Amino acid sequence: MIGSRLPPRVAFFDVDETLLAAKSMVEFLRSWLGHDDAAFRATVAQLGAVAEREGRAAANRAYYRLFAGVSSTALAEAGGRWYARHRRRPDAFVGATATALAGHRAAGDLVVLVSGSCHAVLDPLAADVGGDEVLCTELVVAAGRLTGEVARSMIGPAKSEAAAGLLRGLGACPADCFAYGDHASDLDLLTAVGNPRVVGDDPVLAAWAGRHGWPVLPAQARPRPVLRA
Repeated sequence: MIGSRLPPRVAFFDVDETLLAAKSMVEFLRSWLGHDDAAFRATVAQLGAVAEREGRAAANRAYYRLFAGVSSTALAEAGGRWYARHRRRPDAFVGATATALAGHRAAGDLVVLVSGSCHAVLDPLAADVGGDEVLCTELVVAAGRLTGEVARSMIGPAKSEAAAGLLRGLGACPADCFAYGDHASDLDLLTAVGNPRVVGDDPVLAAWAGRHGWPVLPAQARPRPVLRA
């Protein structure tokens, strides 16, 4: 968590296909369902249909309704097991972004992960790469179990709103800060800081990068690098 010392800058990192070379929610669901490939494919198709009809935030909420009744402890343990397996893959990380994250840590910047995934999936990643804070979808828990409801869905504009709130709390200057994203839905986050970085070849972000001279990082996957400074 954030300490009392104000860092000179903040670097925000989207996670899926920006830092991790995977969609963490999809891959975690695959792990959660075990060997039931039919259930996995059917569920992903259903969530995709929700996204098309109602948008990504609605699909995010529908995803977490799948875990209603699961204990928060069990979800956290499953998230830890999933990440432990993922980090060993030869294509676990986006190499250029992981290198950039290590550079920010070496410079003393605050590293913040921003994602529609939840703490159970993201906290092991943050601990591994030296992330200082996680801004993510917050799940409602009652009596130690997930209700299936979401208190805050960290999708699209919610990312920039959460980032802006964090910067205000720190007294940090947005113009001095960085953000990394790979998808058009990250645009609000990228434009909320003075140093946006596009990862990959999303056409919407590529157009913005071309107009405004934003750096573009390649999205090639790599094994887990040495990330801690």
